[in-house]
Amino acid sequence: MKERPPPGKTVMIRQAEFRRNENLEGLLKELNNLLAPAEEKIISRFRSPKYPVILVVGAPRSGTTLMMQWLASLGKLAYPTNILSRFYGAPYIGAKIQQLLASPEYNFRDEILDFSGEVSFVSVLGKTKGALAPNEFWYFWRRFTPNAELEFVNEKMLEKMDSKRFLAELAAIESIFDKPFVMKGLILQFNIPFLASMFEKVLFVFTRRNPLYNIQSLLGARIKFYGTIDKWYSAKPKEYEMLKDMAPYEQVAGQVYYTNREIEGELGKLEQSRSLEVRYEEFCENPLRTFGQIADKLSAQGYEIDSSYTGPGSFKAANELTLSGEELKRVMKAYKEFSGEELNL
Repeated sequence: MKERPPPGKTVMIRQAEFRRNENLEGLLKELNNLLAPAEEKIISRFRSPKYPVILVVGAPRSGTTLMMQWLASLGKLAYPTNILSRFYGAPYIGAKIQQLLASPEYNFRDEILDFSGEVSFVSVLGKTKGALAPNEFWYFWRRFTPNAELEFVNEKMLEKMDSKRFLAELAAIESIFDKPFVMKGLILQFNIPFLASMFEKVLFVFTRRNPLYNIQSLLGARIKFYGTIDKWYSAKPKEYEMLKDMAPYEQVAGQVYYTNREIEGELGKLEQSRSLEVRYEEFCENPLRTFGQIADKLSAQGYEIDSSYTGPGSFKAANELTLSGEELKRVMKAYKEFSGEELNL
């Protein structure tokens, strides 16, 4: 029997398109359990990645998915695809299966031509479409992290993370593609020094969007995901306990402000070569410049990426004001109270 919620407590249910497919969940669990013994033998050969690992971090709705799609589209990095995500418990085997199904090298007489190598720049709340489109890879992360949500983890809980196995599996995936691996690191973005300490070479790419449009987009994400703005969505900064009892507009203003502040503070503890802050609006205007900045950071760590650029010349920034006049006033007032700064259109 399922546990009932406490009397008087409202349970928020995801909108239909975002609910889990329980049949799929069961099948994937069974499949990964079957593959686990073979994966265990393979992983014993690996220790840690030899190339820099790139981790994309940032407030929810700040452009982290677009950044992932763009990096994946360049063809210079390995990344978790929607195929690979289904093998979250056996990613080495999953990467081999992906090669078999999608690599032109193994396409015998055009028997399998159903997997497109192109990465689109369309997504819905971080979810992409297409077998080779980038995936958030949460199920893989959650095998190792003590937290299921995007939140700060205390030192005692971090000691429970199986860092050795985490690095070994990343190294195993890297060995198949022979490229640096890029993925979202949001699940531990409030513990960046701990995460950085695992890797010999790592680059955190911090996406940062105009706070007004970031807040507006997060309010929209609540409605899209839950059908209401009254339910908390995504990352929980340290100030969550203070924010959770506030009204939605104040919650989200604080969520964006404190998430950015905490990531910025954590990255400030690292060597400069290990982090890059990317303004969403500037990236959309000139992604080539961002590519050059990433190449320079990787070079400082001893990895020279192919400098040829074949990606888009620009993107259309999704910064169009849709808040009503009253909503805008509430958001601007709340953000100023948290930050002491005026929001700019």
